[in-house]
Amino acid sequence: MSRTKLPAIAGLLPDSRATQYLMRLLGLPGMSGAESQVVALLRRELRRAGAPADAIQEDQAHRRSSFGGEVGNLVCRLPGTRRGPGRMLVAHMDTVPVCRGARPVQRGNRIIAKDSSTGLGADNRAGVAVLLSTAIGILRSKIPHPPLTFLWTVQEEVGLHGAHNVRLGMLGKPKMAFNWDGGAACDLKIGATGGYRMRIKIRGLASHAGGHPEDGVSAIAIASVGIADLVNNGWHGLVEKGRQSGTSNIGVITGGEATNVVPDLVCIRAEARSHNRKFRERIVREMEKAFRKAASQVRSAAGKCGEVKFDGHLDYESFRLPQDDVSVVAAAAAIRAEKGRPDYAVVNGGLDANWLTARGLPTVTLGCGQNRIHTTGEWLNLKEFHRARRIAMRLATAVE
Repeated sequence: MSRTKLPAIAGLLPDSRATQYLMRLLGLPGMSGAESQVVALLRRELRRAGAPADAIQEDQAHRRSSFGGEVGNLVCRLPGTRRGPGRMLVAHMDTVPVCRGARPVQRGNRIIAKDSSTGLGADNRAGVAVLLSTAIGILRSKIPHPPLTFLWTVQEEVGLHGAHNVRLGMLGKPKMAFNWDGGAACDLKIGATGGYRMRIKIRGLASHAGGHPEDGVSAIAIASVGIADLVNNGWHGLVEKGRQSGTSNIGVITGGEATNVVPDLVCIRAEARSHNRKFRERIVREMEKAFRKAASQVRSAAGKCGEVKFDGHLDYESFRLPQDDVSVVAAAAAIRAEKGRPDYAVVNGGLDANWLTARGLPTVTLGCGQNRIHTTGEWLNLKEFHRARRIAMRLATAVE
């Protein structure tokens, strides 16, 4: 970050006050589907800052989500006090399981987890704090602004369910949309890959593993042969075929109950990703083909074989915004105003922006200082967090 002293931005909360909000948010539990305490804190602080009760609403996204959950998305809308295109600021509330029990501590310009066995949860409580401090600053300072929508989503980490199921009528038809998630404050994610998830159920034939193993068909053996096929033929991990690329992963395997029983059931959870829809579909077909082939190869002495069933769905479609998209242009201008250089990127992970863009709200994603997310080594760069807050305030008040 530049050492040049930047001019004050009207309405921006002092760094110390914003850091207090951040620390409180980091200390709250709230994995995917269990974000109710985060929602309660946001509601309470928005009301204290002067937001009318009817400006704050929740939807029922969790009831439309296959994941279930405690609460839906939280929306706070502030009518414009001057003319200008409506703007929406977005961040997801949930954290990943490694962050369970996290206790944040500040070490100079870093925030880390006190317990080295947990993650921090800055992904994405830092984004939540960026939005909260921006909304509070505007409410308390009563500075002029265009129509604003603040959207805090649920269940981003488990398939973007909040953004997928948000009730669009609550959002007020914003013309620009800005999402805060992981990375540096100058990161501008203008595109992201598409993702497909599947469940694979492998049925074998149980038998006594000591007395008559030849009578059985091992579901674990079928799974192993299928996975080996994918690995050996370049359809697992990083997948590169000619000019096309993508990824696949076997993420979860469960099966078997005892060493003396040939296992008759294995359940697998897997995924495939690519920026190219047709190539992602090809990866999925190759995965299905490998397991079907394995099921036909693993047989009992009597020639019996197992069977495989697939249940998959599209998590999110890939997208890419042009650099002249109005939200991208505005975000880049706000970054430059903070003496930064926009770092445009297209990423290989899913973002709330995937579904928001697919649902007619083209959304650019910025960072707010998170590092080594989804690991026990996660830490937050406070300078980048406060820089992100300055960028957010510029965008919310149209001072870009």
